[in-house]
Amino acid sequence: MGSGRVSVVTGASRGLGRGIAIALGAAGDTVYITGRSKDAPTGNWPGTLGETAAAIDAAGGKGIAVPCDHLDDAQTKAVFDQIEAEQGKLDVLVNNAFAMQDFSAMPGNFWERGLEEWQQQIDVGLRSSYVACVYGIPLLIKAGKGLIVNTSSVGARATLHPLPYGLSKIGQDKLAADMAPDLQPHNVCALSFWHGIVKTDRTLLGLEHFPQMFESIGGYAGAESPGFGGRIIDALWQDADLMRLTGGTFYTSELALHYGIVDEGDHQPISFRQFFGAPIFEKPI
Repeated sequence: MGSGRVSVVTGASRGLGRGIAIALGAAGDTVYITGRSKDAPTGNWPGTLGETAAAIDAAGGKGIAVPCDHLDDAQTKAVFDQIEAEQGKLDVLVNNAFAMQDFSAMPGNFWERGLEEWQQQIDVGLRSSYVACVYGIPLLIKAGKGLIVNTSSVGARATLHPLPYGLSKIGQDKLAADMAPDLQPHNVCALSFWHGIVKTDRTLLGLEHFPQMFESIGGYAGAESPGFGGRIIDALWQDADLMRLTGGTFYTSELALHYGIVDEGDHQPISFRQFFGAPIFEKPI
């Protein structure tokens, strides 16, 4: 039996977005997924929208693949126009679209590497989240209850990866914080997730080749499966007092402890608070 919930996860052909989308499917959602990799992978990593949609179906939900280049606002608008035409509402929006180099920045100072990293991480990342909110929020309001989750990381505080990475992540947190007052009267909660090390193909290869990068922050003890966040989103939705969290940024590991969620194999990912401190827009759980 379906949950009756309609969700959209941007950037869901692979990695974190794919995992969240499948987990929402396992909860019975109809999940719209976006990305550029419709039938064939783009870039150096496997994964397509078609494969993710099939996995959502197999998990018990309904996966609907909508090819979208989030650099094109008209394509983003078309996603939400389709959801409105087919569903008449939207319950959950997960802003996850993002792009970056394989593991970290290319060699050299940021001003020597051109503007590609800015486009990937600010335009495909932060800006596309803002645009998705502009087009998605009317549908969330129409539903009478809504949840927006921005996927972020400790890069909002720590210096990680290329310079635009941190700007994008703190922007995701600030976006949730500043949307919250406008959304509060409409019963739409906006928040941001600080994920730990997520066991995507990209990260697992990084762990294999550069284990020293992760040893100082707990290694596999801090790692979470790509679907971990999706299970937390489902728990948040069930929380009758969800709106108390709106505008906040939260470690996924700490939300999981609060809601009694363990990851695959009964693994409990550790909080990175001990290494990176509190989110700037933290709220008590």
